[in-house]
Amino acid sequence: MGIYMDRNTITDYFKSSKNHSLSGKTKSYEWRLSALKKLRKGILQYETEILKALQKDLGKSDFEGYVSEVAFVVLDIEHTIKKLKKWMKPKRVSSPMLQWPCRSYIHYEPLGTVLIISPWNYPFQLLMAPLVGALAAGNNAILKPSEVASATAQICEKIISDSFLPEEVMVIQGAVEETTALLELPFDHIFYTGNGMVARIVMEKAAKNLVPVTLELGGKSPCMVLGENDLELVGRRIAWGKFFNTGQTCVAPDYILVEKNQKDELLKHIKNALEFFYTKNPKESPDYGRIINERHWDRITGLYKAEDVLIGGEAQREEHYIAPTLVHADLNSPVMKEEIFGPVLPILEVENVNEALSIVHKFDKPLACYLFSKDSEIEARVVNEISSGGLCVNDSLVHLSSQTLPFGGVGESGLGRYHGEFSFLTFSHQKSVMKRYQILDLLLRYPPYLGKLPIIRKVLNYIG
Repeated sequence: MGIYMDRNTITDYFKSSKNHSLSGKTKSYEWRLSALKKLRKGILQYETEILKALQKDLGKSDFEGYVSEVAFVVLDIEHTIKKLKKWMKPKRVSSPMLQWPCRSYIHYEPLGTVLIISPWNYPFQLLMAPLVGALAAGNNAILKPSEVASATAQICEKIISDSFLPEEVMVIQGAVEETTALLELPFDHIFYTGNGMVARIVMEKAAKNLVPVTLELGGKSPCMVLGENDLELVGRRIAWGKFFNTGQTCVAPDYILVEKNQKDELLKHIKNALEFFYTKNPKESPDYGRIINERHWDRITGLYKAEDVLIGGEAQREEHYIAPTLVHADLNSPVMKEEIFGPVLPILEVENVNEALSIVHKFDKPLACYLFSKDSEIEARVVNEISSGGLCVNDSLVHLSSQTLPFGGVGESGLGRYHGEFSFLTFSHQKSVMKRYQILDLLLRYPPYLGKLPIIRKVLNYIG
């Protein structure tokens, strides 16, 4: 376990996986159902070890680890098992009158062998959730977990090796060298979750083999507090969404835009919520985690100055600890120049919805957008004027938990979507099938065409 592979060994495993895919064994409903059940069984069997690994890697509490990682994936598996037969069924669609009599439908088939590359912030969920879709669609998969969250990577490898044959699903450990070797292979799909810089490398490598990609990225997700609000509730929900997983969430609120007359009261309620969640000393709270490593600690603490701190600000490098922190900021502040990905939340005053929208438009399209407001007109404007991967009104993060909503970015925040049926579709080829019958052959379409053009114009205008 955990032994890094050389390039030749990686290529051998890839070839084995491709051969297994070509055998057609994974196409049946029975294989897919069995694979999903084996994955669920392995996760439940190693639940305690998964939670321990998440605690070791990220200081994540058992509650957060269970809700956002273990249960998230298990519920996705159970939803997929329930719906799989329906999703697999060919979808009948209408046929053009000109081709009558015929029947048209969409046939869903596996892509083949797919590569899933996951990040360190939700190291279990973001490796296993795409795998659920890949298996449901009848694919083989090679998984590359993040080496930064090494304890979780190890338990993921254990679950997979106990549950599947290597040619069905395989975990390959490693860092840049191993990932580079994987990206040079002609997979049938690559699913990458991480940052935009690496995503460009993934896309460039994939392009050389014409491999389609799904890119789940991030960005500066705005959180707007506009119009009439219950600010105690708003403060509590913002605090929870921002500081869950110590702010290391791709859809965490990245900055607050609040009307001037609501700022002080909102800050008061956020502070009260944080003290209620984690006490006045979050460092001692069993429910508050840690930054993944010193490199990220250095980056995050370098984004703000002590004089800008409104709440929190305490930090200890040797323990990878940064307290839940709110800071005053403007558009020129370092904290507004990049995605924070940590427990620091800048707050900016705005006069009205117009100013808030203009600020959001200065940034790339975000993965998530949050609006807190009881005003339906403001809500309608945000829905219609802000392009984002997802929008959540009057809460934070929770839109991810819906298996009936697609999750994914737009523009710089990502390419493609998954969760629920959208995962199945991402990892399926939707093959167009038209079946015609050997009766009523329309001779008008065959040469010679002399004199037929006026007739075909009338026919097409009539049916159009």
